[in-house]
Amino acid sequence: MKTPDFYSDLPGSELVTVGLADLERGVFDSTEALLVAIGAPRLRTLGVALPFAFPECPEHELYFQLGKRHGVDAHSRYNALMRRLVSFERALDGRLRRERAVG
Repeated sequence: MKTPDFYSDLPGSELVTVGLADLERGVFDSTEALLVAIGAPRLRTLGVALPFAFPECPEHELYFQLGKRHGVDAHSRYNALMRRLVSFERALDGRLRRERAVG
């Protein structure tokens, strides 16, 4: 399993690190925790250590929260967060591929 030190310099790592810490503490409703829950399947395959408990329907909950806070801007904020998550996943995947290629 990869620790936060392994990926702390990747784009979006600040969201993933906070989300993981929130989930470990049982905080399931933060933006970051919901984002990690959304990305959990791919993050697990990339070796990120994840807790086993997740909120139900994190996609809907995140969008609902963003709607309460940002109104009509919720959709663009949701998409921006999803792009950050995908950027993190792709960067981590690339790092892992390079690491395997080297040795």
